[in-house]
Amino acid sequence: MPGGQRMDRRSFVARTAQGGAAAACGGLAWFALLRQQAHAAAPLRPPGAAGEAEFLARCVRCGQCVRACPYRTLVLGAVSAPGGSGTPRFVPREVPCQLCETIPCARACPTGALDAAMSDIRQARMGLAVVDAESCLSWQGLRCEVCYRVCPLRSQAISVQPHPRQTSRHAVFVPMVHSNACTGCGLCEKQCPTEIAAIRVVDLKLVQGRIGAHYRPPEGSNAARAAPPFTTSTTSQNATATTPGRVPAPTPAPPVDPADYLNSGGRP
Repeated sequence: MPGGQRMDRRSFVARTAQGGAAAACGGLAWFALLRQQAHAAAPLRPPGAAGEAEFLARCVRCGQCVRACPYRTLVLGAVSAPGGSGTPRFVPREVPCQLCETIPCARACPTGALDAAMSDIRQARMGLAVVDAESCLSWQGLRCEVCYRVCPLRSQAISVQPHPRQTSRHAVFVPMVHSNACTGCGLCEKQCPTEIAAIRVVDLKLVQGRIGAHYRPPEGSNAARAAPPFTTSTTSQNATATTPGRVPAPTPAPPVDPADYLNSGGRP
């Protein structure tokens, strides 16, 4: 050996053990990193993505969807990124989804991690836009409405509705997000004029609850219109014990002029 030094058996065994221990520590660190990724919040996926667990099982990290995106919206996650390294995701504040009608990213997926059979981009549910009322300019009394104007499903996914003030008879016009139509494209978050977006697209599971099958919502509500009909157990002019149907809705109240409502101080 150089310098006339010779390695005896004891030194050789010691250095071999040190190398094995270093490799084991590196493997444990890598395992811990992957485990941390798995438990972190899921990023926003391309349109047509399956549930997060199924998506991660099917995605082979090929990057075909990223190459197919004409707007460079999709990127591959880094090693330290949550939701699995090498998987496609997008950040709406940087580059939102432009809702391509042909859905090229899903068509390019070779494994079914993205649903290539989806024909209507409006069916995509990449996330849900949520408004921070404490930071939203419209909720502070200013006429902004930027998120409403840039929404590709205007008046369906986002609408502007009057909201009465507690200290004034004048109303403010605020954005309201409707989960049944919001695709999670993030165009609203991208164009929000506040320093940090007051409307942000997040994972559906983080903000959306579920009523449950045991609860029967009142007639006329949005939940009632979406609920399946039930079979009545009493006999009447409009329903029988063997005929599926709904209890007759009450007579709707006459429409109220918004101007009269505001001028009356919010009293019916």
